[in-house]
Amino acid sequence: MLRVRAIKIDNKDQAKREISLIGADDAGVNLMAPKAVHRLIRVENLSSKAAVILKQEMLSKGGEAAVSRGVGNFSVETTDVLLMGTVKQFNRVISKLKAQPFGLSGLAELLSETLNNLDTNKRTGLNCRGYNLPLGERTLIMGILNITPDSFSDGGRFFDLDVAVRHAQEMVEQGADIIDIGGESTRLTSTPVTLEEEIERVLPVLRRLVKEIDVPISVDTYKAEMARQALEEGAHIINDVWGLKADHAMAGVVAQYEDVPVVMMHNKRDFQYDSLMDDIMDWLRDSVKIAQEAGIRNENIILDPGVGLGFGKDTDQNLEVIHRLWEFKTLGYPILLGTSRKSLIGDVLGLPVNERVEGTAATVCYGIAQGVDIVRVHDIKEIARTVKMTDAMVRR
Repeated sequence: MLRVRAIKIDNKDQAKREISLIGADDAGVNLMAPKAVHRLIRVENLSSKAAVILKQEMLSKGGEAAVSRGVGNFSVETTDVLLMGTVKQFNRVISKLKAQPFGLSGLAELLSETLNNLDTNKRTGLNCRGYNLPLGERTLIMGILNITPDSFSDGGRFFDLDVAVRHAQEMVEQGADIIDIGGESTRLTSTPVTLEEEIERVLPVLRRLVKEIDVPISVDTYKAEMARQALEEGAHIINDVWGLKADHAMAGVVAQYEDVPVVMMHNKRDFQYDSLMDDIMDWLRDSVKIAQEAGIRNENIILDPGVGLGFGKDTDQNLEVIHRLWEFKTLGYPILLGTSRKSLIGDVLGLPVNERVEGTAATVCYGIAQGVDIVRVHDIKEIARTVKMTDAMVRR
């Protein structure tokens, strides 16, 4: 019986698999795979002269480019461009742009980097001072351990040292790959914590955990001195909610360790954006630059878009960021998603903090489907099951 069905292909590996199933030989598979992956890429603030050349090149290779109507008569000086084509067509255009004027040679490099980031997983593992965690084959789970009296979701529950250690052990037993210790709440109404108070809260727990549990320990701090002392005590990861920008000494502290990953999160004190996704991605690019200039290795960089009311995003903005998580893959670094029990879930479902596990699970499922590598959560048992099931469907 004759059948027709659509095939969804996101990258060249999927394309190669589908073409191989048809029975094509290896040479044919490699030749056709770039033709099977279609990309839409937005270029902003390109000069009209460059846009004319770019559009002509895309059209000549069988692709398409949407530009402002004012480009035709040069009534606008710059334009955004929406490029549409297969990876094969993009590669041919990139080759031609390298010899073109008006900044198109630089655009060629950016296009090439973007396409490469979308199509390949550059990293297969995360080295955390001897703990090697896989990237790509499964989603990693970071368990939240708040050593604070005023955390929005579990404030005060784990403020006692023994209780905190037992809870961390329980999270590991339930499937946490990383334990993230936080000594300062990030909710909007919380009182800032002094360095001395944060050290007093975090270090006793950290000292116990590095001896008593067998997973990497992350310390959630934006203070360089807190990070320095935590690393001296054996912490494996630094999780900076201000992306190395709150304390200019932070990058240098982390850079002293060749095998300490750092999570750099987007943060903001208000909800005003010129362009939500562009502003967040530019902010994260700046954090990456700070890290690189300090000597932090690329393989130690993890990015977090910063979902949450306390991180400068209202509910609609948070939902938009989650909806477009896939776009962060263009940056070329592993992505951490932290949505656990957040207010956006409460706003959508109309539920209190202690009833948001299903909403959290929904965001985790969607995040994994969009390419997220690590999820930071409170409810390990439930989310570990959610992650395992989602990975079985997505990471095939």
